[in-house]
Amino acid sequence: MTTPTISVAMSVYNGERFLAEAIESVLWQSFTDFEFLILDDGSSDGTRAIIERYAALDSRIRPIIRENRGLIVSLNQLIEEARAKLVARMDADDVCKPERFARQVAFLAANPDCGVVGSWTEDIDEFGDRYRLEGLDHPRNHEEFLQAIEQGAPLLCHPAVIFRRDIVRAVGGYHAAFRHCEDMDLWLRLASITRIANVPERLLKYRHYGDQVSSRYATEQQIGAAVALLAFKERQAGRPDPTEHLRELPPLEELDRLFGREGVSRWVRSRVAPGILYSRSGLRDEGFDIVLQHIREGGSRDGMWRTVARLLRFGEPARAIALATTLATN
Repeated sequence: MTTPTISVAMSVYNGERFLAEAIESVLWQSFTDFEFLILDDGSSDGTRAIIERYAALDSRIRPIIRENRGLIVSLNQLIEEARAKLVARMDADDVCKPERFARQVAFLAANPDCGVVGSWTEDIDEFGDRYRLEGLDHPRNHEEFLQAIEQGAPLLCHPAVIFRRDIVRAVGGYHAAFRHCEDMDLWLRLASITRIANVPERLLKYRHYGDQVSSRYATEQQIGAAVALLAFKERQAGRPDPTEHLRELPPLEELDRLFGREGVSRWVRSRVAPGILYSRSGLRDEGFDIVLQHIREGGSRDGMWRTVARLLRFGEPARAIALATTLATN
């Protein structure tokens, strides 16, 4: 059996809604020298049947069916089972443009010092229509990537990435502690040992909808991203990374002790609170308490009074009153 150029890595959990379109977008790539690993992480819907149907039609698909172990375990398993030197990430709710693999493989061939390459994206909604999203495109080269870290700008779109397998294995793959932001932690660890870039073409349709992970776990994701950035700064300063061997992150209140200095928990709250203001799920979970504590600590109030009105629209009058009271008394 010849070794393919790319191993496509897709982990799926109850993803039947968009899975067929995602699979077909990979199979229709103009660049055809790949194996397609699709891991069903213990789904209870029709995911397995969809995977097996396509596997029977295309021998490049290698189905992996097992019990649920979570995304990070699944991604690391896919990396270990990949036969190619290049691993292309793909999610079960997004859509590859036909030239995605061809463009990214050509970029990596022309830039051997680059270990990770993503692409710009086209944002779509659950029906495949254009999703209007304000913001910057992903950085084109490593220098812009480092600037984006400092600015808190987007770095890479996870399902649009191709990386060199050996480099990711060398840093230990995805770390279990950074659930729901495992990709950002990985990019920040890789930034110190390899160059990272994005092809400035919209090679992936990235889907936005209410049930996606970034919507359901917004608070946990933002806390993890802030801690990953702190760990990056520790490494940059030549200090040990206190998160390196963690299986899970400690409660936010214990971050001062973890990093060995005061003010870390407060800094994380100041980083997370502004993003919570626009998250329906975040304003309904522990993110709301982070916002209140951020105000009590004298943090920025930008957008806070508008959030009171937003909470009323969300059907959360008690939280609207609590936020207004905190703003008025602090």
